[in-house]
Amino acid sequence: MRRVIPAIGLFFLAPFVAEFLLGDMPVTALVAVLMLAPMYGGGAVLIREVCRRRGWGWPGIALLAVGYGLVEEGLATQSLFNPHYAGKHLLSYGYLPALGIGASWTAFVLTLHTVWSIAVPIALAELLSRRRTEPWLGRVGLAVTALLYVLGVAVLAVLTHRQSGFLATPAQLAGTVVAAAVPVAVAVALGRTRRTGTRRAGRPPAPLLLGVLSLVVTSGVTGVWYLGKDHLPSRLFVALVLAGYAVVVPLLARLSARTGWGPAHLLGLAGGALGTYGWEAFVTRHLLVPATPAVALASHVLFALVAAALVLVAAVRLRGSGGTAPVPATT
Repeated sequence: MRRVIPAIGLFFLAPFVAEFLLGDMPVTALVAVLMLAPMYGGGAVLIREVCRRRGWGWPGIALLAVGYGLVEEGLATQSLFNPHYAGKHLLSYGYLPALGIGASWTAFVLTLHTVWSIAVPIALAELLSRRRTEPWLGRVGLAVTALLYVLGVAVLAVLTHRQSGFLATPAQLAGTVVAAAVPVAVAVALGRTRRTGTRRAGRPPAPLLLGVLSLVVTSGVTGVWYLGKDHLPSRLFVALVLAGYAVVVPLLARLSARTGWGPAHLLGLAGGALGTYGWEAFVTRHLLVPATPAVALASHVLFALVAAALVLVAAVRLRGSGGTAPVPATT
């Protein structure tokens, strides 16, 4: 049981970050985590276990996270194609008629899932565990997790369809399956050729500085969407998102190869991203479940404090276990 506790923690941590910390759900809807966990948590645990078993590291986790986002938004909720999803006009901002999607929404929501639905919960769960890069589940546990994930996707797809009455075209659904398979194939290919990189001389920025930079960068992307998209051309928004990937991904690859990189630096990155979701909950006001202003405010405060406490506990555990020892981030 002690072996699978970290997996159980990640199973519930993923939906907490993705929906509750962001401000989509108030504390009165906390029971909804039981419905959301099979898809969010099952997906996060499944991605983490596959990548740790096969030695794909963080590049593999990030690639499979993109595939996860495509499955959720293209097959389960179908928000990539539904012009009236959640009563909003998400596709009108940068609409691409040939594909039936909104370029800006697609770029934005896939970023949300890659960073917050998958990468941040996995990083935090691993940093809270003493078995950070080891598999947590056996074959039976892995099979059960995969089954829960499939059921979670199916249940959300049925519930969303009943609520909205929308159904994407067969071509759109098939295109989503193909698109989701692409990052998976890339992860497999990279895994076959992956070699442990040589360390570069020099030390990375301090973990606290990385946390501040993570907060600024992630707040920039999400803040523009929530607060400034009405004043920014969609092409410019997409260009900014892609430029962010083009800068951040190679930069992190170089920094993580330096001799002084350790788990504390990963905690800084994850903590900064958590901070972004924490402040957004107070200003975006997009609760999916109705709640009074007092309940909404109390929920945001409570969830932000829980996230901060998890980061603090992880920091204390790292310090107590000598967590500053150099460990390449790609692992």
